[in-house]
Amino acid sequence: MYAYKGFEPDLSCRGYRFVMGKNVTPEANCASNGFHCAENPLDCLTYYSDMDRSIYCLVQPGGDIDEDDRDSKIACTELTILRRLTRKEFFLHALAYMVDHPGRKVSGKVQREHGVSRNGYAIVRGKTPAACGKLGDILAFARERRETEVICQIAVAEVDGEKIQPGVWYDIDFVKREAVQK
Repeated sequence: MYAYKGFEPDLSCRGYRFVMGKNVTPEANCASNGFHCAENPLDCLTYYSDMDRSIYCLVQPGGDIDEDDRDSKIACTELTILRRLTRKEFFLHALAYMVDHPGRKVSGKVQREHGVSRNGYAIVRGKTPAACGKLGDILAFARERRETEVICQIAVAEVDGEKIQPGVWYDIDFVKREAVQK
C-alpha cells in the first residue's frame, strides 16, 4: 500500500522529525498517536494547505494500522518515506487516485467544470473542465465521459508564464478558452 504525507520543510510533523526511509513508533490510533498519512493525496492539503511552505511525500505505511471514517487518513506504527513529490507529481497522483477510486467521495478541493486557483492550485473535474491561475500555480484537470462521471483523461500543468499564461483560461488540452462566467 502506498499513501501520502505532508510535512514542514524540515521533514517534521507536529514536532517529530522524520528521516527518509523507515520511521517507527510504538502505537497507532488515528485520533491520538502514530504516524499519520492519507490514501488520497488531496487529504494532505487539509493538514498541510500551504503549498509554498509544505512538502509532500510518497510513503509506505506499515506495522499496526488504524483508520477512521473522517477522510482517508491512516495512522501506522511504521512509515517509510519513499520520496518527495514535486507539486506537479503530487497533483498527478491526486488525479490518478480519482481515476483508480471512482466510487469514493470526491474531495472538496475539487471544483466542478471550471475553477480559479486557490492556495496555489486549481483541480477541476467535469465534462469540459477549464481553469486559470497565477504564475507558479498548478492546474489539474480530470475530464469525464459525456454519458457518465467516469474520468477518461487527466492533465497537469504549471502556470509558467511561457506555455501557460497567468490569468488565462485553459481547457484540459491546454488550449486557451474564453473567460468562464461563474
